[in-house]
Amino acid sequence: MSETGPGPNGSAPSYLVGLIGAGVGPSLSPPMHEREAAVSGRRLIYRTIDITDLELPAESVAELVPAARRLGFNGLNITHPCKRLVLPVLDRLTPDAAAIGAVNTVVFDDGAAIGHNTDWSGFARSLERGLPHAHRDRVVLLGAGGAGAAVAYALLMSGVRTLVVADLDADRAAELAEWVGGRFPDTRCESADAADPGRLLAGADGLVHATPVGMAHHPGTPVPPELLRPPLWVADVVYRPLRTELLTSAEERGCATLDGGGMAVFQAADAFELFTGRTADRDRMLAHFHELLAAE
Repeated sequence: MSETGPGPNGSAPSYLVGLIGAGVGPSLSPPMHEREAAVSGRRLIYRTIDITDLELPAESVAELVPAARRLGFNGLNITHPCKRLVLPVLDRLTPDAAAIGAVNTVVFDDGAAIGHNTDWSGFARSLERGLPHAHRDRVVLLGAGGAGAAVAYALLMSGVRTLVVADLDADRAAELAEWVGGRFPDTRCESADAADPGRLLAGADGLVHATPVGMAHHPGTPVPPELLRPPLWVADVVYRPLRTELLTSAEERGCATLDGGGMAVFQAADAFELFTGRTADRDRMLAHFHELLAAE
């Protein structure tokens, strides 16, 4: 990853990156990246490109990415609803991004736009740190969207032997199960009906939730609390709030839990390293993340 060049009066080289997506104004990515760069003696400017505020369709990512490259951006983060729509305008994908079929990080390198996926590595690292001894024979994944695809890949990379993908859109769940499962021939990946959570969780070691349910503007829980029981462990990718209704119910019933904060921070740390070529201090970024949440 190349730097944009030295700053004024010979100051530290700088980086210009951005975030394309819908409703990204409140994102914590800008302060996380900018603080980490500053602490490590670098200058990084992080801009949000909110297609909602700009009244642009999701498909506009096909024009925004080349425009950012021409304007001198070093890279971009890509979020909902553009993680798959961005694929056609990229010059190449990393093997992980190609396997997942979604991109959340674009790096401009020697004129080429390279698509990466750090959502999967962020979740995998969070799972390993937060639930290192969790049984992973059979895990249920709720949600087959862009985040769900990355989580599915992470779970299989982390040693899950049987992954059950469930979504209210049965076709989408089946497509994800077939797509990701086809890349792991020694594991079993299947789809199931999300409308029957009792049957879904029977015999499961873990549950990972990757839908908007539980966010501040989408309150509720995707699973009836009475179905949550040890030794089931429960992970949520939602981080606003950190303690979702799902996790609160699971903890009250004695289940081990994992919130979405780790995934949010570790995917950002991985992206930071791609943008700058510098090692991120993940513990420092995690502490800063909690400071930012506490200040809201």
